[in-house]
Amino acid sequence: MVVPSTFWLGLGYFTYFFSYGIFLPFWSVWLKGEGIDASMIGILLGVGMVARFVGSLVISPTVKNPAKLINALRLLSLLALLFAIGFVFGSHWAWLFFIMVGFNLFFSPLVPLSDALAGTWQKQFTFDYGKVRVWGSIAFVISSSLAGILMSANGINFSISSLNVDWNISFDRLNNWIGHELFGTHHIILAFLLFSVTAMLLGMMLKPSIMPVGKIKAANINAVSFKELLSEKSVWRFLLCVTLLQAAHAGYYSFGSIYWEQAGYSSSTIGYLWSLGVVAEVVVFTFSKQLFRRWSARNLLLLSGICGVVRWGLMGTSTELPVLIIIQILHCGTFTVCHLAAMRFIGARKENEIIRLQATYSALAMGGGIAVMSMVAGFMYEQIGSGIFGVMALVVLPALFLRPKVEAHSLSR
Repeated sequence: MVVPSTFWLGLGYFTYFFSYGIFLPFWSVWLKGEGIDASMIGILLGVGMVARFVGSLVISPTVKNPAKLINALRLLSLLALLFAIGFVFGSHWAWLFFIMVGFNLFFSPLVPLSDALAGTWQKQFTFDYGKVRVWGSIAFVISSSLAGILMSANGINFSISSLNVDWNISFDRLNNWIGHELFGTHHIILAFLLFSVTAMLLGMMLKPSIMPVGKIKAANINAVSFKELLSEKSVWRFLLCVTLLQAAHAGYYSFGSIYWEQAGYSSSTIGYLWSLGVVAEVVVFTFSKQLFRRWSARNLLLLSGICGVVRWGLMGTSTELPVLIIIQILHCGTFTVCHLAAMRFIGARKENEIIRLQATYSALAMGGGIAVMSMVAGFMYEQIGSGIFGVMALVVLPALFLRPKVEAHSLSR
């Protein structure tokens, strides 16, 4: 089936972030439901982030020919689905360690490669990237809300034995999992994730009306090396700054849902809170040109840092619903404004630096930094509980003084 290329791309973003809207807010809850303790949850989430780091930094750059992007996305979607299915067959920490690494390794490159596809297509025909990308944020809102609602609803009991079919299958783990309220308790998280990743793969199998074409990236003999890139003071300061700002989300990503659950909030309310943060993200992404047309990357990073100190400070001191609403609205500052600053800084670099810097930013800020802090958060949450969010506020503070001084071009260019 042939579909418009922008529809294909938007569907890819939608299904990816629909899956991520389940995995990111609720995977710690699923792990807890499987009997995993807080320190091991932190380790498992942390190694997942390390795998995301490796996937973005190593796998993404291997696709040098833009014409191969579609096939690469399909293959990665298939591998991600296979590892997602692996969660059904065991809950021993060693097995989960292996599956978490595999799933995140192949799931993480999907966004940078989709962005690369978008960039390739923008050179072939004109379209508004923002209006396509926003479908990812919309999907996150829908899935995180829906998952919370379904988890709060009464479970629907469904057992293989009720089918009166005599199958000689030794998959006891699979049978028990399906038989124990598949559509209830924490099992709904895994069921929902499997459904959404499957939908992502099926969407990838559609054929876009315009196939990507372009020069092979390896042909660029002037591509800058990592060493040359990091030798520039403004670059390493930028990377360290955004890594700290994004890493400070680790406590929230890993234990936000568990923390709010312990405070007495239902799964549906927790889902709505996560969705509220992404709604704020959607608004800022949509109106970023009007809001920040004249802002430099340095000033955007300052705004993001201030929002981070306020957000994580509040999160560690109050679980009152009005405060939580403010905390979640501040997501547009801690995450979105930081990401806009990064895109502005990177977009102002020389052409032969952009791909390398984009991959490094995705790997460090969106993977490595969060991975390290997730593992730290796992051990600290057992000891200090809500105090972990105060630690996240302290992680942000150095970023306020590390902001690069080099001004970047406007995003409106």
